[in-house]
Amino acid sequence: MNTTESFTMSTLKLGLVYCSLIFNVLFVYKYLHGSHDLVDQKWSKSAAGEAEAVAAVSCSGHGRAYVDGIISGDGKPVCECNACFTGLDCSQSVPGCILDADSGNPIYLEPYWMQHAASTAIVLSGWHRMGYEYDDGSLISKELHSEIFKLHDIVKNVNTTGRYLIFGAGSTQLLGAAVHSLSLESSQPAKVVASVPYYPVYKSQTELLDSTMYKFMGDTSLQNKSDSSTNFIEFVTSPNNPDGQLKKAVLEGSNKIHDLAYYWPHYSPIVAPVDEDIAIFTLSKLTGHAGSRFGWALIKDKAVYERMVKYMDLNTYGVARETQLRALKLLQHVVQGRGNDLFEFGYGTMKRRWELLSKTLEASQRFSVQHLSSQYCTFLDSYRTPSPAFAWIKCEQEDDEECSKVVLGEAKVIGRAGSLFGAGNGYVRISLTDSQDHFNNLLNRMKKLVSQERTQSGTRLHFDTTANKTWDVEYQNMGVDQEMQGSLDGKTSVAVHLQAAITFAAT
Repeated sequence: MNTTESFTMSTLKLGLVYCSLIFNVLFVYKYLHGSHDLVDQKWSKSAAGEAEAVAAVSCSGHGRAYVDGIISGDGKPVCECNACFTGLDCSQSVPGCILDADSGNPIYLEPYWMQHAASTAIVLSGWHRMGYEYDDGSLISKELHSEIFKLHDIVKNVNTTGRYLIFGAGSTQLLGAAVHSLSLESSQPAKVVASVPYYPVYKSQTELLDSTMYKFMGDTSLQNKSDSSTNFIEFVTSPNNPDGQLKKAVLEGSNKIHDLAYYWPHYSPIVAPVDEDIAIFTLSKLTGHAGSRFGWALIKDKAVYERMVKYMDLNTYGVARETQLRALKLLQHVVQGRGNDLFEFGYGTMKRRWELLSKTLEASQRFSVQHLSSQYCTFLDSYRTPSPAFAWIKCEQEDDEECSKVVLGEAKVIGRAGSLFGAGNGYVRISLTDSQDHFNNLLNRMKKLVSQERTQSGTRLHFDTTANKTWDVEYQNMGVDQEMQGSLDGKTSVAVHLQAAITFAAT
């Protein structure tokens, strides 16, 4: 190696040494005085570990532990048990407990989200969106806005063209905002109406606010439809809560609020896109996340939209950023799968539950349940059988004056009284949307109730005699619950055959 080459190599080595020194100085300085980026990249690991540790608590499959739940004395999360289960791990059933079927808690979708935990989990930093608004000054996430429109375009349950979008703390807040906004369109107080049976919140919320601008007037059919000077605000609920029927507006020329909370393939055939001035939806019925308190409204008229925005600004100043982030993550998952997985799971679960309960009540003469026909669903591209969220049960006997008290007293099931829906006490609403444990318990109790009814009243048996007459054979407490057809020579052979006292009535 000559002198020049030796000098070049020495210079190169010296340069590398200097570069290494400079890099280490900068690294130490950044660590001591900078933002600690290299350390902060691991900040989410402890949070994720905590969430996964709590999720791993089995609770015997009859409950769930939560990160924000109660912690035991030894620092372990405490199981929160499903209805009628107890114990540290929820392994003990509670026979004869009171079963609450009043609430529409959509817990039946929990197994679906457990199957898709990785794609729908979120992690929040302590500094996540601490300000009032997003960077554009709005209260609405642009990405969430976009995902909602994408989802509706997939399902085709509402027309989104030219619509304004507003967020609320569940559909309840949006219903109040819509009534307030529409009431300002006339100098006369508005009459708020809904068709019986109607969702009780329409009445209770309107009366709670006690505004001089509007008043709840009850059943739509009782109003004077020919009075064009009256300012009506009509709630149109489709599918209807409680009976699952697809409803249309009754009053011509009225301001209408379409409550479409259940207009998703889980619960209803999508027969056509709703094309109305105000359409309200809620995350709780779509994904089951009722606790997140998130809803949205699609509004055609700009003036109505602006009044609703003002109402929401003064009421809560928008929906929590954490809620919007969770809704965004969930809807991104649904949109990515074009809704197929979620709706298949939801529809399949609700369909099975409806079939089991309705079949049980079909055997009863004391109780009846609403009739729902199969209809063509544009989303499924086929005819589909019913899958409502609620059973709207009627007590058929005059002695059963308050159906909710009958179900509570004899089956220990809490339902929502029909009088709250404007329909009278002869009805009771029973929710089918809770956990599988809850539904199994509900179904068993209704089966027992119907079975007791048949045992007490006896079973009617029909026989064809040689004289081509039909004889009704009634026997008590024989434990026979099937109808028998036979050709018998006479009453004696019947008595011998059954070995019991039998009464006959020729028809």
